[in-house]
Amino acid sequence: MAQNEIIPLSLRRRLALDITSKVYDHRVEEHQLRQLFWECTLKCNLNCRHCGSDCKTIAGQRDMPMADFLNVLDQVKTHTDPHHVFVVITGGEPLMRDDLEECGREIFKREFAWGMVTNGLYLTRERFNALLQSGLRTMTVSLDGDEADHTWMRRNPHSYEMVLNTIKMAVRVEGFIFDVVTCVNRRNYSHLNEIKELLISNGVKRWRVFTVFPVGRAANEPELQLTSDEFRGVFEFIKNTRKEGQIALSYGCEGFLGNYEGAVRDNFFFCNAGVNTASVLSDGSISGCPSIRANYHQGNIYEDDFWEVWNSRFDQYRNREWMKTDECKACKYFRYCRGNGMHLRDDDGKLLFCHLKRLTSE
Repeated sequence: MAQNEIIPLSLRRRLALDITSKVYDHRVEEHQLRQLFWECTLKCNLNCRHCGSDCKTIAGQRDMPMADFLNVLDQVKTHTDPHHVFVVITGGEPLMRDDLEECGREIFKREFAWGMVTNGLYLTRERFNALLQSGLRTMTVSLDGDEADHTWMRRNPHSYEMVLNTIKMAVRVEGFIFDVVTCVNRRNYSHLNEIKELLISNGVKRWRVFTVFPVGRAANEPELQLTSDEFRGVFEFIKNTRKEGQIALSYGCEGFLGNYEGAVRDNFFFCNAGVNTASVLSDGSISGCPSIRANYHQGNIYEDDFWEVWNSRFDQYRNREWMKTDECKACKYFRYCRGNGMHLRDDDGKLLFCHLKRLTSE
């Protein structure tokens, strides 16, 4: 295969993608809010190599007061059914907040279901039970390999033990939905089968893997970037694991994957940021998802009405024709990809990382 040659989509896949594109158009037109992230803190108890936010134990930005986010939820509840909007608490590390349980109770009291993204380092049995009593319904926790690989990535000697404890606690709660995420890099790539067996042996049912793009600390960590062969190998591994049926493995939500579409995720690619997903960041900024740069923030809860912003702004998210420049300009698959995920655009709007290009280059 010649360098950068794009393998044509199969007829079946192209037809499925055409249907998905029409569904996406309809979702953009309706832009019903279905997922709302709250970046409740920028403090973190780890110093992970891949962190795009560069969070610290002592953050420069204060934690958002609970009442300020609850005011947003009260606005949302006035306009839409709270049972249709899922709140995800993220950070930083949410467990750095002493009032996290109170936050959860207040969110639940307003009839919103909620979950959190955590590294698990501070999740004791007592705190987990308290969070469950506060309405915690889902959780995402990170595990990046065996003890050596995970510790290298997270840079804390206790993180691996606490992640496994978190997984074991979650497995024991009947009906509790959680998944484990793994950032694939050059150190743990050859150990994916071992990670899979570790998760299965601990009762994990859902697993997601991500690849790392060079933003934040990750920009200075070359070992986080896979070779083109390794990158393709990740998707072959996912495809084969899904066929085995022992654990529900999928690739993260980013990136159009050509002929891997429909084979490595439960859905075809589209970026929901600003379409069905919004976020309130720790400084009050209103964005599509917490990973997106300040250039693409649409307002601020301390200056704007959240619901008005959601309904009348987000043009950059919902009409992505502006992305049809540079390598995307002549790409015949733009109608399916629509310029990739918003978080993969730099401050000037240029694409940082094209999954399709990586999959089709030598």
